[in-house]
Amino acid sequence: MRAVLLGTAAGGGFPQWNCACPLCTSGAPARTQDCLAVSADGHDWYLINASPDIRSQILSTPALAAGPGPRDTPLRGALLTDAELDHTLGLMMLREGSGLRVWAPDAVLHALRHGFGLRDIVSRYGGWDWAPVDTATVLGGLRVTVLPVSDKRPKYAADESRVDGPWVVAYRIEDPATGGVLVYAPCLATWPDGFDAFVEDADCVLLDGTFYASGEMSGATAEGVGSGAQRAMGHIPVTDSLVHIREHLARRPGTRWCYTHLNNTNPLVDPASPEHAEVRAAGAEVPPDGTEFKL
Repeated sequence: MRAVLLGTAAGGGFPQWNCACPLCTSGAPARTQDCLAVSADGHDWYLINASPDIRSQILSTPALAAGPGPRDTPLRGALLTDAELDHTLGLMMLREGSGLRVWAPDAVLHALRHGFGLRDIVSRYGGWDWAPVDTATVLGGLRVTVLPVSDKRPKYAADESRVDGPWVVAYRIEDPATGGVLVYAPCLATWPDGFDAFVEDADCVLLDGTFYASGEMSGATAEGVGSGAQRAMGHIPVTDSLVHIREHLARRPGTRWCYTHLNNTNPLVDPASPEHAEVRAAGAEVPPDGTEFKL
C-alpha cells in the first residue's frame, strides 16, 4: 500500500488567509488542507476526504497526474470521514471528471444532500455514485474498517438532530497482500472507546493534531485568535493524545505516529518550536505535505 499526505493543515490551511497571528507571519512552511490518497498498486488511487485545495494537491503529486489518455485519471473514488466543508468541498473541484464513487457514513451522505446539496450539484456534471461505508467496503484491494469517533455535526447541519450518527469516523485501511495497516483519524473529539484496539497493530497512525493544547485559540499562542470553545470544535489536544502514544510505543515501538490536520494556531507548524521538539522526543512525527508512506 502507498499513501500520500496531500495536505496536513486544518480548515483554512497554513498560513490562513485572514490571519496575521505570529505563526501565520512567521515564515514557517506552508501547509494545504488535510487530505490523503491511498493505493494498493500505485495505479488506482482513492482519496480520503477531498479538501478545497485538491486541485493544487493533485497537480503537485506525480502519482495522481492525468494520463495516459487525454482524459484519463488514476483517481477511482473517495472516502469521507465526515461532512465538514474542508473535507468535502474538493469534490466540487473534481466535477470536470466523469464522476467518482464516494463512500461515507449515512449521516454524512444525508447532510451532503439535504443540508448542503453538494451531491446533487456535482451529480449534474457526471456519473457520481454515493454509497454508505461499511465493513464490506474495499478500495481497489484495500480493506476498510470503520470506527465511529464523534457525533459532531458541521454547522450547516446543526438542525439535523433527527439523523442518527456517527457523524465522524476513523478508518483502518489494510493491505492483504503486504499485511500493512494504516489508520487515518484526523478528527478525534476524545480518545474514543475502542481506539486502542483499532490502532494496536497498525504500522502507521495519522492522528488529529489540530490543537497542541487546550485553550490554545484563546491563549498566548494565538494572541487572542478565536474563543474558548475549542474543545467544542471536536479535536483532542496533542498534549492529551501524546500520553496514549507513549503508552502504545512502549508496547509496539515500530508504529509510526504522525500528527496531521494542524490548525494555524498550533505551534507544531513551526519545526523550530519547542513543542515540535517535544513531540519528536516522544516518538511521534509532524510530517509535511507530500509525505509518502509505503506499508
